[in-house]
Amino acid sequence: MGRDARVEAAITNWAPRFVANGVPYPDFADVTQDLERWEDWCAAWSSRAAVHEALGREALDAGAGRTAGEHLVRAAVEYHFAKYLFVDDLDEMHAAHARAVACHRLALDHLDPPAERVEVPFAGTTLIGNLRRPRDSGDHPVPVVVMAMGLDSAKEEMGTNEAHFLDRGMATFAFDGPGQGEGEHDLVIRPDYEAPIAAVVDHLVARPDLDADRIGLWGVSLGGYYAPRAAAFEPRIAACIALSGPYDFGAAWDGLPGLTRSAFTVRSGATDEADARERAGQLSLAGVAERITCPLLVISGDRDRLFGVEQPQRLAAEAAGPTDHWRVEDGNHVVNNRPYRYRSQSADWMAARLGVSG
Repeated sequence: MGRDARVEAAITNWAPRFVANGVPYPDFADVTQDLERWEDWCAAWSSRAAVHEALGREALDAGAGRTAGEHLVRAAVEYHFAKYLFVDDLDEMHAAHARAVACHRLALDHLDPPAERVEVPFAGTTLIGNLRRPRDSGDHPVPVVVMAMGLDSAKEEMGTNEAHFLDRGMATFAFDGPGQGEGEHDLVIRPDYEAPIAAVVDHLVARPDLDADRIGLWGVSLGGYYAPRAAAFEPRIAACIALSGPYDFGAAWDGLPGLTRSAFTVRSGATDEADARERAGQLSLAGVAERITCPLLVISGDRDRLFGVEQPQRLAAEAAGPTDHWRVEDGNHVVNNRPYRYRSQSADWMAARLGVSG
């Protein structure tokens, strides 16, 4: 029996993302080299994540906090990738996710700079995020970049993205929205992402250590729809970055990988794929993009197998405010195969729009 086509597709397409977001390439190679069945994906990655978790807990016991944080963040990322599109067995998926959250929570105080777990009231429940302030920022208010997750990403995956903003003097708030990470349990995906963003902004502007007049918004993949959608309706957003997001998720539906469609079906609360297709069609920036008046940066890869070239082009063309569109000709989805082509540069772009010098 040959290798499952889903595993084959994962190995072919996902290595750049895993490595760009903190998984050592040898781990990717070791875990996937003998993996044949998709049903074994979550267990295989959870087993490797447990190695890093054990190292982290040993370091904690030894009083080596910085080392513990490094191991535990790596464990959290690998537990996350164990579960992130694994919707075949929801109990197994939730167990891996719980380990990701637990490891990352253990690491928060030992990160450089450290992170604070923040709960934002929303729709009868809470949205959970990690707030990090730049080093040596004291008590004075600093600008903050709100980070919107995609369909299969979660706040535990954001460390390598957060670093570029933090190093330039901006705080970061990566949070799980409806249908994402810790928001998967009580809330389903919703097209009006301006609602959770408004709740997040309400919470952040009340903090004296953050600058209410300098709030940026960053979104990745499906978050690249959520962020500009929210910027169109939320006047407190000073600048927005949309990274490899769709203009019309429903229009891309037939070309999406099966794992992506399955994950959306579950996380949108759809009854079946037909219902999911209809819900996907509600995630569109038609009639919305022209409401975006803040500075907007659209980043896309010309080899994006999910949303192609035309969807980000349409967003950039229709936005009403000052807009930049950076295309990476050999970039894949989220341009994870060429992160050096945009990560530092986009943090510079955001810093300039939020008035951060140096």
